[in-house]
Amino acid sequence: MRFDDRLEIERAMVVYAHPDDAEFGVSGTVATWARAGVDVTYCMVTNGASGSQDPTMTRERLRDVRRAEQEAAAKILGVRRVVGLEFEDGYLEPTPEVRKAVARQVRIHRPDVIITMDPTMRFGGDRYVNHPDHIAVGEVVARSVNPDASTRQMFPELWQEERLEPHKPKALFLMAFGTGDRFVDIGAVVEVKLAALRAHASQFGADEEGFITAFMAEEGKRLGVGYAESFRIIYLDR
Repeated sequence: MRFDDRLEIERAMVVYAHPDDAEFGVSGTVATWARAGVDVTYCMVTNGASGSQDPTMTRERLRDVRRAEQEAAAKILGVRRVVGLEFEDGYLEPTPEVRKAVARQVRIHRPDVIITMDPTMRFGGDRYVNHPDHIAVGEVVARSVNPDASTRQMFPELWQEERLEPHKPKALFLMAFGTGDRFVDIGAVVEVKLAALRAHASQFGADEEGFITAFMAEEGKRLGVGYAESFRIIYLDR
């Protein structure tokens, strides 16, 4: 799939913290690309076990519920595979263990594009404090691009023992949530995105659906279309 005059995409990987992060942020883009033939891999870094206020819920049960929800949402969108790294939700740091786990997946799947969270986003205006797991995932992916997945002597056991050659994607797409300067028109797949979000029944309700629909429309206005998602893009093939 030709994205622009310098970027051809055959394989994409979305690296994110929690089940439903990808659906909220970029599932319109994912559905659009999957329809165009792009092989999309989800890499879910945590197990989602902290995302409940229900006093009767256990971390173990919630982990299983949310994994099933993520698998269902991915199927709706046309995602080829979901890799769960199973780090603990709410406790994520860009440790060497996490960095190696993500670098391994980048080397295995060799995406042309990685989509991830923006590690520089700490606050959303005056209304939102970004989850530290989101920031940590963005930082881990930045380190995966340079140097963890792309450099032979970083985690050398990945190629010495696992035979995973270094890989550097062509571009990094950062979820922008209203601040990006590059857009994907998702008008044709809005209902697909909403269906994928509804698959996350433990997290998503009518209030969230109204909010996300309005937000997609606001992004669309910036592009001059009905609905859109925005990104900051770093081209890595220079």
